Amino acid sequence: MHKTSRRIITITALLLGALLFLCCAVTACLVFFNSAPHFSLDAASGNEGLLVEPIDGEEIAVRFEVRRGESSQSVGRRLAESGLIRNQLFWDILCRFGKEHIKTGSYRIEVPASQIAIHRILVSGKQILLRVTVPEGLTLTKTAKLMEEAGICPADTFVTAAIDPQIIERYRIPGISMEGYLYPDTYLFPPEFPAEKAVQAMVDTFFSRITDIDADTLSLPPEELNRLIILASIVEREYRLDEEAPLMAGVFINRLNINMALQSCATVVYVITEVQGRPHPEMLYNRDIEIRDPYNTYIRPGLPPGPICSPGSVALRAVLNPSETNYMYFRLVNQASGKHYFSNTLDDHIRASVLYVKGGP
Repeated sequence: MHKTSRRIITITALLLGALLFLCCAVTACLVFFNSAPHFSLDAASGNEGLLVEPIDGEEIAVRFEVRRGESSQSVGRRLAESGLIRNQLFWDILCRFGKEHIKTGSYRIEVPASQIAIHRILVSGKQILLRVTVPEGLTLTKTAKLMEEAGICPADTFVTAAIDPQIIERYRIPGISMEGYLYPDTYLFPPEFPAEKAVQAMVDTFFSRITDIDADTLSLPPEELNRLIILASIVEREYRLDEEAPLMAGVFINRLNINMALQSCATVVYVITEVQGRPHPEMLYNRDIEIRDPYNTYIRPGLPPGPICSPGSVALRAVLNPSETNYMYFRLVNQASGKHYFSNTLDDHIRASVLYVKGGP
């Protein structure tokens, strides 16, 4: 064989060998850098934007925040600092040549996880959802505080959204806030969810649920529906046993029909806690029921200016289907069971010397 040919073959073989070695080296590096590193719970838990939550077994659930406007390089740096990835270089390659971009939001990552798996999560846009349960009878301010504690939105922005005239007008609510229309239920929201969207989701749920209870409610004029919601909010804060709620609604309707003061302890409590900002009282005294305020139904006949809480299905059903009764009074007779005594006359009613009130949510 000609010497030149042998030289070409030799050089070609060497080049192929070098290329093969390079490919193997690159593959090994990619496999190494993409492989899940040893994740240290103690080291990671101090990193900003990272919430580490141990779960069942040996795995750990990590909540990782991609901030609004944050670059992929910044995300990679924080991932590396947190010990979630081995090296930022491979991360930068993934982000540069990937077809999808990282999306802002809060994500759940179960570690250990490869860089490719983490990248796939952060470009999916499928954020974790926070569960918040809003109990019946909660006021607007307490609902806002609950949202903040759950990590959904700040309390002040929630209140601002709930009193936004444009949103109120959109739902044709005759009032100055969404108090009473924030339906008590369990919701799933992303962290740092826009407050106005959270408010709208709860109000949408209200109209959906009240339609399920009575389809005719949507045909009512907004003012009439609002009066029903105000009354339902009072019933919500008064009843303790479900079966007594329709009777209470009947008592209040009887009083409204003759322009008699409702004398609801719940409205006085609303004045004390929501208007005056004082703690929830254990019981009410004469000085309390004499407070001069439009929401105090002891000194002002008729309904208060607006709802005093968000009523649930029991109270709404009670007001939409009240008991037909001659009762004009009721009082608590068993603190443990929540049973009330209903009567037609004031003589029967005044036997109790202490006014008990339903505990605060």
